[in-house]
Amino acid sequence: MQRRNFIQLGASAATGITLAGVPLHLLAAGRSGVINAVVQPEPPGLMLGIVQNGPAALVASNIYEGLLRYDEKINPMPALAASWSSNKEGTVYTFKLKPGVTWHDGKPFTSADVVFSADVFLRKTHARLRNNLASVESIKAIDPLTVEFKLKYAFAPFIYIFDAAAMPMVPKHIYEGTDFLTNPANATPIGTGPFKFKEWVKGSYIHLVANDKYHVKDQPFVESVYFHIIPDAGARAAAFESGKIDLVPGGAVEYFDVQRLAKLPGCAVTTKGWEFFAPQSWLWINNRKAPMSNVKFRQALMHAIDREALCKVAWQGFAKPANGPFNSNIKFSNSTDVAKYPRNLDTAKKLLAEAGYKGETIRLLPIPYGETWNRAAEIVRQNLIQAGIKVETTATDVAGWNQKLGDWDYDLAFTFVYQYGDPAIGVSRNFTTSNIAKGSPFNNVEGYSNPKADALWDSGAKEVDPEKRKAIYLELQKLLVEEVPVAWLYEINFPTLYRTKVKNFISSGVGLNDSLGGASVS
Repeated sequence: MQRRNFIQLGASAATGITLAGVPLHLLAAGRSGVINAVVQPEPPGLMLGIVQNGPAALVASNIYEGLLRYDEKINPMPALAASWSSNKEGTVYTFKLKPGVTWHDGKPFTSADVVFSADVFLRKTHARLRNNLASVESIKAIDPLTVEFKLKYAFAPFIYIFDAAAMPMVPKHIYEGTDFLTNPANATPIGTGPFKFKEWVKGSYIHLVANDKYHVKDQPFVESVYFHIIPDAGARAAAFESGKIDLVPGGAVEYFDVQRLAKLPGCAVTTKGWEFFAPQSWLWINNRKAPMSNVKFRQALMHAIDREALCKVAWQGFAKPANGPFNSNIKFSNSTDVAKYPRNLDTAKKLLAEAGYKGETIRLLPIPYGETWNRAAEIVRQNLIQAGIKVETTATDVAGWNQKLGDWDYDLAFTFVYQYGDPAIGVSRNFTTSNIAKGSPFNNVEGYSNPKADALWDSGAKEVDPEKRKAIYLELQKLLVEEVPVAWLYEINFPTLYRTKVKNFISSGVGLNDSLGGASVS
C-alpha cells in the first residue's frame, strides 16, 4: 500500500533495520505504530505563530508547544514551563523552564526564545495574543531558564494564555531578523513538540514523525502520525468505517453518521478534549439596523427558536441548549440566576408587535460547514416563520460567509466561537465596544455597544479576587441576557470518533491538539 493511501507502519530508519516495518531504534525506545487521523479542511499553513485556525492548531500543536497545558477543569499543567508563580497583586508572573529541552534542529530552548516569541514574533503575527498581552509591561529573561512577565495592571485570566495555540514558542535562532511571514522555515516548521514535521503532500496528507529527543520521558509512544485530507464528509466516514482512519475529530463527519460509526466493532466516540475551547453557537444579530436594533425584536427571536429541537434533531444529541452567552464550561458561568427564554410562539408574536415589526424580510446567513449546520439553519428558519417573521436564507461558501460577516452584510447569521476558559479571554471580545471593527467574523460582529457592559468587562478582567469576579460576571450575564445582543443557541459537544486500539489520545482540555505525544496503539 502506498504511503499516500493510509500507511499503517512507518518507513525504515536510516539503518534500514526493521521489525514488522518498524525501525529497531524506535522499538528499543518502546515506540511503535502509526496513528491515522483526519484534518478537515486542509490547513492554510502549519506555522502556528502565523496561522491559528482550527485545522492548523490540530496538526501544529503537536509540533509546537506553549509554556503550559490545561486539564479538563482548565487548571494549568506543566509543558515547557516546569513551574510558575505570581505575586499577590497578580502583576508579576515568573516561569521556570524545563531544563534540557531542544528544538527539533537540536538547538537548545531557552528563556531568550520565550521573550522573542511573546514579545517580538507573536505581537506582530497573533491578533488574539496581542490583545491578551495588552496588560504586559515587560517580558524579561532573568536567566537561561527563568522568564518574568511584568504587567501594567492585574489581568486575572493571564495564566490561561500560555497554551500552544495561544502562545506557541518559536525558535529565535531561525526567525530573528527575518520577515516572519515569508521565512522559508514556515514551510518546514520547527518546534519542541513530540512530533517533527516530515512531509506535506497537498490535498492528500501531512506526515509527522516522532521526536526522538522529546523532553517528556519515553514520549511519544508512536512512530508517526498522518493527518489525512479528505474533502468529502461521506468519504471521511467511509475511510473510518473501512479501518483506514483511526481518529476523526469533532465535526469531520456528519452528526447523523457518528452514532452508527461508533457502534462498529473496535470503535467508540468521546466528547472529551473540548473543555478549554468551550464551543458556543449563537446567531449574530445585526444590532445596527431595524428591526434587529429593537431589543423586543431580539427577545422575540429567543422565544421563537426551538433550541431543544436544534440539539436533538440537527446535532443528534451532541449539543445542549445554551442559557446565555457564557458556555457552562468556562469560569463564572451562571445559568441559574439569569432570565430564561423558553420557546413560546405567543410571547414571540407579542414582542414582535411591541417592537413594531411590519413583516420586513430578514436575511438568515447559515454557516457553510456541512449538512448539520444546514439542518440547523432550516429549523431556525421554520421557527421564525412560525412566529410570523419573514425569512430569506442567504447561501454562501466559507469565504463568502467570512466576508459577509466581516462587512456586516447580514441580518442574522450562524456562528460558533471558542471561549478559552475565562470570560475575559473568550467572551468579552464579542461584546465590547472596542472590538467593533470591520474585517473579522469573530470579534463584536453584532455591533453591540453599552458603556455599562464595557465597564463591567474591564472590571472583571482586572479584578483578582474570585468572589468579586463572580459577582461582576453575574451582573454582566443578567445584562446580556436581558438585552440579547446575540441569540445564543447551544453548547457544542464535538464528538471524536476513534478506534479503541488507540489509547490515551486525549489528556488535556484541548484534546487532540496537544495530546498525541501520550497516545499509543495496541
